[in-house]
Amino acid sequence: MMNVPLLISPMLERAERIFPKKEVISCSPAGLHRQTYAETGKRARQLADALGKLGVKKGDRVGTLAWNDHRHLEAYFAVPGMGAVLHTINLRLSPEHLTYVINHAEDRVLLVDASLLPIVEAVASQLKTVQAFIVMTNSGDLPDTSLNPVIFYEELLEEGDPAYVFPKDLDENDPAGMCYTSATTGMPKGVVYTHRSVFLHSLSLGLADTMGLSEADVCLSVVPMFHVNAWGLPFAATWFGTTQVLPGPMLKPDVLAELIQSERVTVTGGVPTIWIALLKELERKSYDLSSLRLLLFGGAPAPASMLRAFEEKYGVPVLQGYGMTETSPLVTVSRLKSYQQDLPLEERLTMKAKQGLAVPGLEVKAVGPGGEIAWDGKEMGELLIRGPWIADSYYKDDRSQEAFQDGWLHTGDVVTIDPEGMVKIADRTKDLIKSGGEWISSVDLENALMAHEAVYEAAVVAVPHEKWQERPVACVVLKDGFKGQVSKEEILDFLRPQVAKWWLPDEIVFMDELPKTSVGKFLKRALREQLQERFSPDRLT
Repeated sequence: MMNVPLLISPMLERAERIFPKKEVISCSPAGLHRQTYAETGKRARQLADALGKLGVKKGDRVGTLAWNDHRHLEAYFAVPGMGAVLHTINLRLSPEHLTYVINHAEDRVLLVDASLLPIVEAVASQLKTVQAFIVMTNSGDLPDTSLNPVIFYEELLEEGDPAYVFPKDLDENDPAGMCYTSATTGMPKGVVYTHRSVFLHSLSLGLADTMGLSEADVCLSVVPMFHVNAWGLPFAATWFGTTQVLPGPMLKPDVLAELIQSERVTVTGGVPTIWIALLKELERKSYDLSSLRLLLFGGAPAPASMLRAFEEKYGVPVLQGYGMTETSPLVTVSRLKSYQQDLPLEERLTMKAKQGLAVPGLEVKAVGPGGEIAWDGKEMGELLIRGPWIADSYYKDDRSQEAFQDGWLHTGDVVTIDPEGMVKIADRTKDLIKSGGEWISSVDLENALMAHEAVYEAAVVAVPHEKWQERPVACVVLKDGFKGQVSKEEILDFLRPQVAKWWLPDEIVFMDELPKTSVGKFLKRALREQLQERFSPDRLT
């Protein structure tokens, strides 16, 4: 067989040659920008050539602080295509973490959206390796900035050759991109992706039993392009000729609903908090979502009540996925098997609320104190994963020794696996609540709470307890119209038939909003800190 390296550049070349008329649609405050894959390919080649003339060499890191738009997509292919490494930076990191990841990655050049310049200006004096700042903007004039030297993206492209040829002598195991974890504790950890891992992961998104992404789709990438490569969607969608809709900074639920309606979006994906907000918008105003064939949840477990609302009320098929920065990210999807399609609705929703089956190419298992757990849907253990798009270490980080052992990634997620092979997250190791020697799943409690008609969001955390070691406390945000109308006892009465008595939260704390991480997950560390100040260890005896 031919030994052809699995590289990223041929993915773009296929889109240029076979799907030159298909569009990439970017949304910005100035309106919609449309360009074809032929134009995207030309601009990506210009960018690659211009970066080379700027001094970027093979293996150099090029950082991006940018929204989901056409320029960011061009960098997705230009940087790894020329042999450099694309470092997509989480623009919501704290200044301390932002400085750390740029210095730790040793970024040589930063591509920065004009609206995000203040974020970089605040840390610029602490950046040790950055030699140039390239400003990505529609404006013909560079904005005022203290950064130096500053280059206008569009002017840089004019210096690049549109006929630039991507090198074909790269090794498929060369680094192509890197992301850092969102770091709820400690400093972020770096994960490096190779050309081979991106290539294989992209293929997996086209499988019928995962997302089935194809040329016929219109894909709205809501998940940020700085977060695990937007779940790999920009790579796969370009390769397959899928029309792409990139929402930029326009992530308000009404804007997303309008985009789905106007662009006839067929596939979209994001974290549950995005879709909770969309459901709220759909209650306020009617939109045509009939084009959607798939709405993908990921990043955190989705409550069955949310799945039910989309499927029953709005006729939108839902699919839950699971993954991590370390896994590129796709690991499992909650596809039902052929003989499960006719089960009663509640049973189907219960299954869809699980994280699902391992995708082809990956292996999973779970390990408890006594070794590998039984696949009985009851025994809990830490999820372990291995496969060709799973990291084998962190970038220059001693914490690799804990997470990567014996050829497996130890995820820190506690799961059950049922006889069908369906993985269900019980909790993060650090979020499990140990009460009287027994484990309580915060995820299951949250899902039960969010099934209440008045509950908009819910997060459950442990607080210290003198007698029971830990007890659960539920933090609840009520929907508009229910605030002040629902009591703690009403919530507990709703939970009683659904969970064991000793699982019932000792307190229901009503809040105006829940703190969230930089990628939209509930920030339980902050909640625990707030509640531990409120409840002393002997408060809940």
